[in-house]
Amino acid sequence: MLATLSAVTAAVLLGGTTSGYTVDAEGRFAPPAAFIPSAAVTYDQSYVPAAASIRVRQHTNAGGATTIDLRITGVRPRHSFGASVHQHPCGTLPADAGPRYQNQPGAADDNEARLDFTTDAQGAGSASDRHTWGLRRDEAASVVIQDRPGEGATRVACFTVPFGWVTE
Repeated sequence: MLATLSAVTAAVLLGGTTSGYTVDAEGRFAPPAAFIPSAAVTYDQSYVPAAASIRVRQHTNAGGATTIDLRITGVRPRHSFGASVHQHPCGTLPADAGPRYQNQPGAADDNEARLDFTTDAQGAGSASDRHTWGLRRDEAASVVIQDRPGEGATRVACFTVPFGWVTE
């Protein structure tokens, strides 16, 4: 299904005003300097090996409530990872994805799209995060995977996602 390292499939399905829309993106991880670039970049292959796969699905309903689902396979087994939506696309360096996306910059509770997950014995994991708010245009562009949940963790991989936004 995922034919090349650079394969990213994004489908935006526009329903009527009652259904909202869905963005579905998938890719295979590759190092930043890979011959064939990928939207899924691994910075530390001991956590996220090249060719591990990721799928991120965003569904925003007509009222703006948004659910983001993450599925990942082929990564370090039996490990707890941190993951969150970030403001910029992935780049050569882990910091290129910029800071975490915040619904209300500087606010605290329920303000970020967090997708922390723990993998099973085969290195597969999943997470889902739902909010009453939607993403803003040009302010959410990637999902960053960290070596552990919480503050001060190290960024080990990144996936550029063509997130949709709420229009008002």
